[in-house]
Amino acid sequence: MEFFLDTGNIEEIKRISRLGLVDGVTTNPTIIAKENRDFKSVIQEICSLVEGPVSAEVIGLTADKMVEEALEIAGWAPNVVVKVPMTEAGLEAVNRLTKEGIKTNVTLIFTATQGLMAAKAGATYISPFVGRLDDIGTDGLEMVKNLKSILNNYEFDTKIITASVRNISHVEQAAAAGADIATIPGSILPKLWSHPLTDSGIERFLADWEKVPK
Repeated sequence: MEFFLDTGNIEEIKRISRLGLVDGVTTNPTIIAKENRDFKSVIQEICSLVEGPVSAEVIGLTADKMVEEALEIAGWAPNVVVKVPMTEAGLEAVNRLTKEGIKTNVTLIFTATQGLMAAKAGATYISPFVGRLDDIGTDGLEMVKNLKSILNNYEFDTKIITASVRNISHVEQAAAAGADIATIPGSILPKLWSHPLTDSGIERFLADWEKVPK
């Protein structure tokens, strides 16, 4: 499984990249707004730090506007992926952009059917939001599992990015379900490598080492 970092924070990206864990980055308007910088400069700096795909979202609501924005965004860096919402207009935009050779990430996926539609339209990536589904009492990871089965059945090349990750279990279950990628907030990622028993184990080893004759 690939790990994407769901952030627009440059220092966070640098820190996690040093561990070899950042295969790509996803952003959205909310994330970018927190950085108090203009959209283009943030995306370009992230693209210079990360070799993998960097998702940057359009804000237009019509297919024509989405395509217009996407063509501009795609020119900012070679590893930009254009993030498009799961709407009728979004599907049209994805279909047109795919024919132009532009990679897309269809976001706000909440059903396997929506994921299938996005894949048929030509999406490079699709982003099911598991945390938001869990919030309304729906099993988000079961949807990811079903979506993976559907894409495999029909041999789509579209990759699944498990998004709206809230906890370690989301990452573990997404990996077990066969999701290609999990995009994880910087606040969650350190929890994947941390455990109280690891910490206590190190403390015990160090205490025992002090007892060894020098």
